[in-house]
Amino acid sequence: MGISVVIAAFNRAHTLPRALTSVVQQTREPDEIIVADDGSTDDTRAALSRDFPGVTHLALTHGGVSAARNRAVERATHEWIAILDSDDAWEPRKLEYQMQALSRYPDYRLVHTDEIWIRNGVRVNAMAKHNKRGGWIFQHCLPLCAISPSSVLMHRSLFDTIGYFDESLPACEDYDMWLRICSRMPVLYLEQKLTLKYGGHADQLSRQHWGMDRFRLRALEKILAQEHLNVQQREQARRTLHEKALILRNGAHKRGKLEQADYYQQLIDRYMGVASPEAIPAHG
Repeated sequence: MGISVVIAAFNRAHTLPRALTSVVQQTREPDEIIVADDGSTDDTRAALSRDFPGVTHLALTHGGVSAARNRAVERATHEWIAILDSDDAWEPRKLEYQMQALSRYPDYRLVHTDEIWIRNGVRVNAMAKHNKRGGWIFQHCLPLCAISPSSVLMHRSLFDTIGYFDESLPACEDYDMWLRICSRMPVLYLEQKLTLKYGGHADQLSRQHWGMDRFRLRALEKILAQEHLNVQQREQARRTLHEKALILRNGAHKRGKLEQADYYQQLIDRYMGVASPEAIPAHG
């Protein structure tokens, strides 16, 4: 069972070596490493050529993290896809332990791990809401992203059956992906802290967009349009959409953004059974 490692990078020459070093030092070496260079203007290309000549450099025009990941997955040649963000890293036995777990539980198509959080160079404890778990975790994926992309090892067939990362989402594309997967199947989880998640830096994607729940609402609309949800899943998704839309509506009112507030109110009405579906545009 071969492993392709996929790393999307945009002007991350300062963190990419740390990520790649953690990959090449794996006790279970990957069979392929692809860096999807999302139109970087720094010295990413030179650094890869000089220090990591065995890595495939996939040069792309700037299209965002989802497009970069998707192009790398399309280029990948192996059965299992390991995703790593360019500012994160792995403990040395991460891939080894994940492959061992999959050999014991071969019916699973996604395995993720616990993680160590490092903010501005200091290790911090994650809040309880960020606790990871395995099994049927759809309801835990609804409030916020319940799986770290950098911790994931997933079978490439998932991209054929579930679809690729949504390139229309500038953020929360991982939230959208996990909703689609976890509404259909259980996932495997390793309690070992095998993923190093770094944060606090200025170019962190989550700091570039206000109101991340705007994008989560779009993902919730998408999943609610799927026919495979059971009654319980649909109700859980509706209630989560209502909670998030209510917060955004109230925030828009306070800022005097009445058009935005009206959109979120219509969204609430639509999914809580008040307004007709035609009253709401596809996105707001």
